[in-house]
Amino acid sequence: MTLKNNNSIQDLSNKVLSIQISLNGLSFCILNIETNTITALKHTSVVKKQTPFELLDTLKHLFNTEPELHATFNKVIVVHVNELSTLVPKPLFNETIIADYLKLNTKILNTDFITFDELVASDSVNVYVPYININNYIYDTFGDFEYKHFSTILIEQILTLEKHSNTPKLYVNVSKTHFEIIAVDSGALILYNTFEYNTVEDFIYYILFTVEQLSYNPESIDLIFIGDIDKEQDIFEITYKYIRNVSFGNRFDSYNYTTLEKPKTSYSDFSLIKSL
Repeated sequence: MTLKNNNSIQDLSNKVLSIQISLNGLSFCILNIETNTITALKHTSVVKKQTPFELLDTLKHLFNTEPELHATFNKVIVVHVNELSTLVPKPLFNETIIADYLKLNTKILNTDFITFDELVASDSVNVYVPYININNYIYDTFGDFEYKHFSTILIEQILTLEKHSNTPKLYVNVSKTHFEIIAVDSGALILYNTFEYNTVEDFIYYILFTVEQLSYNPESIDLIFIGDIDKEQDIFEITYKYIRNVSFGNRFDSYNYTTLEKPKTSYSDFSLIKSL
């Protein structure tokens, strides 16, 4: 989705800014499009899950304290992270009843702004609630910008990676308090879902439940981790205990990185970096 405002100054910049917005924290990266180099990649975490109003205060503080964000940008992208989304097959989508799709699986308010992203690779529409107060602030600050739901990026990028594959796979995108499962088979999307977890037991329960519901064999299904996870974490160890084939993904991006801003791994910050 795009909000537009005439701003000729932006056209003179060689920088692209992407900001990922979550009630559990913020991340941003800056790409120099002339050198194809990511010159900033930073994260701001919070102690407890915020409200959208507290989130806006955190974002304002970020802009007040990070010198890199005071630049002029050729393009600004906002990535919204929340569970307030649902996929609808494009042939069945009717924009006039857009709220009805979300009412089936999540709580929304009459005042919520609802929008959608089109997913060409899966011939579907991602209906979701963005943080509209964040969008308004970004618009007031930069003018023209683009925004998407983070699951749109995850699904489209994973389908691109898997378009020539002929075997089923489970991708698991891990964050501090939630994770997403994207099941694909022969380049097609089979399932997308998001789960909140507090313990390793919660985590493996949802993994094994999904494997069972899809009639996959835990001895043969390939499970691929992306996001904020490594081999030292308990959630990796317990997954490896029950799923035979566990590996880590790769963004396969071609960006250069300044030494201090290089991502921790080849699969971390997946949706943020792939939004560029």
